[in-house]
Amino acid sequence: MVEKGTGESISSRLIIICLTGMPGAGKSTVASSLKEKGFLVITMGDVIREEAIRLKFDLNDTNLGRLMVQLREEFGPGAVAELVVKKIHSALMPSRKGDNAILIVDGIRSIAEVTVLKRVGQVRLLAIHASSHIRFVHLKERGRTDAPLSQSDFMERERRELNVGISEVIALADEVVSNNKLTIDQLKVNAFEIVMKWIDSLKLKT
Repeated sequence: MVEKGTGESISSRLIIICLTGMPGAGKSTVASSLKEKGFLVITMGDVIREEAIRLKFDLNDTNLGRLMVQLREEFGPGAVAELVVKKIHSALMPSRKGDNAILIVDGIRSIAEVTVLKRVGQVRLLAIHASSHIRFVHLKERGRTDAPLSQSDFMERERRELNVGISEVIALADEVVSNNKLTIDQLKVNAFEIVMKWIDSLKLKT
C-alpha cells in the first residue's frame, strides 16, 4: 500500500544517486556494478515486483506494466517513489554525525519521483542512453520473465514508459552516458566516475 508523504527528512546527509533511461539502455548493468562496489541499491522495478507478489499477480511484462500505471493513477505520479522511501527507512540506519549515507535508486521514470526523493536527500540524476535496436537486443539477452517476446511487445513497453514521463526525466538528467558503442566495462567505469564526482561534491556541501 502506498502512503503519500511518508519519510520526511531521513537525513540531511543522505545522497541519492538516481539512474534513469529507457528499458534495456544499461541501467541494471550500472546498478549492479555499483552494488558490487558496496553501494546500497534499490531498484524501482523490484519494488513493483514485490507489490505484484503481494497482490498475487503473475510476474510478466503485461501485469507489471499495468501495475506500474495503476499505482500512479491511484496514488499519483510519485507513487512508486513513495514505496522506495519506505524501503529507505527500513534499509538505512541513522548516519553517524559527520557521515554521509549514499543510496542508488535504479529506474526513475518521472520528475514526480525525483521530487519525492528530494524530500529525503540530496539527489543527482544519471541517464543511460542507447538506441532502440540496441536496447531491444539487451532486453532479449537479459532473459527476464518481463522481457519483450516480440518487436510489438517492445514498442508497447516503449509507449508505456513514455506515457509515464520518462522522456522528461531523461532530458533533465544531470548527466547522460551514451551506451551505443561502449563495452560493458567502459559503461561501468564511465558511470562510476560520474557517481564518485557527485558524491565528492555533495559531501563538501554538508
